[in-house]
Amino acid sequence: MAIFLNNKVGFKLGATPIDFSDHVTAFTLSRNADQIEVTAMGSDSHQFVTGLSADSLTISLLNDNAASGAGSVRATLQAAYGTTVAFKAIQDSTAAVSATNPLYSGTILIDNLTDINGAVADEAMLDLTYTCNSKTAVATTGTW
Repeated sequence: MAIFLNNKVGFKLGATPIDFSDHVTAFTLSRNADQIEVTAMGSDSHQFVTGLSADSLTISLLNDNAASGAGSVRATLQAAYGTTVAFKAIQDSTAAVSATNPLYSGTILIDNLTDINGAVADEAMLDLTYTCNSKTAVATTGTW
């Protein structure tokens, strides 16, 4: 039996992407769409089509206190607060983009932050959920 470890997820944020892959401890990208009923008279069952996309991203990050620059979690999110920013995510950041390792990209609204979180001797963590402001694109070619 094969064992699948989910410990190489890659995550980049921003127009000039900042790589937060080494800060990620948990990551979920949920792709959802509205269901629009299009059942016509005489149908013997309900029928639906896909409506608007309603994707979301939930991420747990190790926080840091770096003032700015690559990997600065708090400073990057604070600067993006209240805006829509680009993101990229990949299942295995050490492998090439392919049909078995697709690249996910889109935009998220940075509308919440947890600036301070934790207790004595806890690691500095951020558990955040963001709504996507675009349909998440899935690519099987390209550059991570």
